[in-house]
Amino acid sequence: MKLSDLKEVSNNVNLDEYLWLYNYVRDNMEHPEWLGEIPKEGLQEMLDIGGKIWIYYEGDIPVCSIMFIPSGEDAKNDLEIEGIDYNLMGDIGPVFVNFDYLGNGLMMQMLEMFDEYLRSIGYKYSMTTVHPDNIYCARNIIKNGLEKVSQKTFKRGIRNIYFKEL
Repeated sequence: MKLSDLKEVSNNVNLDEYLWLYNYVRDNMEHPEWLGEIPKEGLQEMLDIGGKIWIYYEGDIPVCSIMFIPSGEDAKNDLEIEGIDYNLMGDIGPVFVNFDYLGNGLMMQMLEMFDEYLRSIGYKYSMTTVHPDNIYCARNIIKNGLEKVSQKTFKRGIRNIYFKEL
């Protein structure tokens, strides 16, 4: 399945539909804590500071999603990498796929699209966090060129931190 065959919605995203897909995936995960929880208000705040959400649909069925979160100077405490402009770094927010569509390479395709998006808006770096036991996600992140730079404990638990220069 190609991401380009799905209907992309990335402007005026329906947050209720996003949360439906997010919760559907989370509620059906063996380890839902890996995905954490996002309140609707938090999503709106992220969009208000320049974030972006993509939802891909097959017909009316939400298939997968990825989120861009502008990192900014707050990321310094997480990455502790000298000599980079944190205002030019995009955080890969939750990336998830509806269970009925797993195995189609959609996560990798979304990560590639994400890199293209970051370049198009002048960003030079990307980063993300992944639970250490979430091997499937970590493999895709590494395959996309991100490298593990550290491990930290956040409110939602321990996470490996991955980084790459675009």
